[in-house]
Amino acid sequence: MTDTPAPNLESARAVLAATFGHKDFRGLQGPVIEEVLAGRNALAVLPTGGGKSLCYQIPSLLRRGLGIVVSPLIALMTDQVAALRQAGVAAARLDSAIDPDEREDAWRRINAGELDLLYLSPEGLMQGAMLERLSSLPIAMVAIDEAHCVSQWGHDFRPEYRMLGRLADAFPDAPRLAVTATADARTREDIAKELRLTGAKQFVDSFARPELALSAERKTGRGAARVLELIGERRGRSGIVYAGSRDGTETLAASLIQSGVAAMAYHAGLDKGLRAERLRKFLAEDEAVMVATIAFGMGIDKPDVRYVIHADAPASIEAYWQEVGRAGRDGAPAEGITLYSSADMAFASRRLEGREVDDAVKQVQGRKLRQLYAMLDGAACRATAVRRYFGEADVEACGQCDLCLNPPERRDVTTAAQKALSAAQRLGGRYGRGRLIDHLLGKTKDVSDYESGLTTYGIGQELSAPQWRDLTDQLLFDGLLREDPNDGRPLIGLGEANAVKAVYRGETKVYVRDRPSAPAKAAKSRSGLEVASADKGLFEALRAWRKAQAAAQGVPPYVIFGDRTLVAIAAARPTSLRALEGLSGVGQVKLERYGADVLGIVRGGVSEAAE
Repeated sequence: MTDTPAPNLESARAVLAATFGHKDFRGLQGPVIEEVLAGRNALAVLPTGGGKSLCYQIPSLLRRGLGIVVSPLIALMTDQVAALRQAGVAAARLDSAIDPDEREDAWRRINAGELDLLYLSPEGLMQGAMLERLSSLPIAMVAIDEAHCVSQWGHDFRPEYRMLGRLADAFPDAPRLAVTATADARTREDIAKELRLTGAKQFVDSFARPELALSAERKTGRGAARVLELIGERRGRSGIVYAGSRDGTETLAASLIQSGVAAMAYHAGLDKGLRAERLRKFLAEDEAVMVATIAFGMGIDKPDVRYVIHADAPASIEAYWQEVGRAGRDGAPAEGITLYSSADMAFASRRLEGREVDDAVKQVQGRKLRQLYAMLDGAACRATAVRRYFGEADVEACGQCDLCLNPPERRDVTTAAQKALSAAQRLGGRYGRGRLIDHLLGKTKDVSDYESGLTTYGIGQELSAPQWRDLTDQLLFDGLLREDPNDGRPLIGLGEANAVKAVYRGETKVYVRDRPSAPAKAAKSRSGLEVASADKGLFEALRAWRKAQAAAQGVPPYVIFGDRTLVAIAAARPTSLRALEGLSGVGQVKLERYGADVLGIVRGGVSEAAE
């Protein structure tokens, strides 16, 4: 054993090629893997679709012992274990969804040293009996996936993740790697502190997603009609729609089904079996649309999601980026579309106020909410705004978001804003936005002598009612006005006092964007992977074969081969196993398992083309 060379990046690259079928690492994968192979702790922030899982899977295969992966969702664990088994990796999971026989078999393989990777939930791992059994075994490494869940400053805080700092004592000789796709500087600091990774090297890759075109629109009413229109323009593509409530998912899904879309609702209120069946169908189908609450999607590896639509805006840029990041994981063109309104922001603010967390946390989360709406309602490149939020410097405009393609005009409306703020102050927060606008226009029904005598009554003739509504929204987004929920009948009052004073004094200018007459459309189609016309027949034949294989094995099609690999096969038309082996995504085990079938389909495709 002492003569066995220590694993290094070259041996990792060999595993990458032989097991996963890729020629070389992307982005910061190599440096992260090298750090873990050396036995050192690390924190890695890599973009969605950036191959975070390889950063712990490959070291687990190369280092002596069992690799432990902590994951927050059964669906995520199931997906990754299925993909690993397809690649010939000995992987298993221990969670509440597996039957006793499967659990017993997993422990038999663990004790015999036959297992490479074990997936567990944080609650399952931190049980005393589980820790005791595992701590007696050689452990290759411990990976904490979706590590932002440990931070109260992050967008998906889970108290059970706080227990994971104790892993430093339970496995003192094993390197620990925390990975996530979304963490700003403060969240990274909290992750390192809570997981006892102080001093560990941090790897933060670029948040650029050049395949993802972003857009956002102020919604009209609840926005349901616009969602139906957007999906109607994208028929035949797989997508996710996020709604803010369970009822919202059900209503939208029903409307989509009525219009002929293969849509399903997904939320925590559904029976567990029904949720699992809908998830299975979504992962298996090429054109399925999932209408879900934000509880859905984290860690879902379906690579061919072509769009994510927020029917209701999320509560932070982290949550936004995590959710739109579900689209385009295969690197092909995809879209992230958000519908938003000041009512969404007010609702999110009320939910935040109702949470039982420290005031300091509420202040931070409130600021994150405002930063999200500043990005959605801003005039600068959306991708640039997101990347700067996460701390990237020297970033250039993406050239493909709605604001880059159709730069909006901004108008200085400071004088009108001063009038609106002054009117809200004089009305004393006793009325809603409709009454405020009527007051400014001098159109209040049955106006009292007191109100008509106020200096602000009727001073807003320069704007129409729709323009005043836009300005009111802007003042709410900027925090200059606030809405009191008032049991569902919101009342308008002044916002942060110092900010309001700065507008009164002319020190802060207020701008609104001119709203386009019609929603801007992307300059090019975001339909996904491009398949040459001569290759389409073979590509579809390969997809049909893959779908049948997946159904027979009870796994999602993409764990057999991704679309990108099928496109490469259709283009290369390999005639031998050696030629097939050279294509990205074809590892040794998949070559042995599926090579003959694939070559047979290619021969059939060539013959048909010749005829």
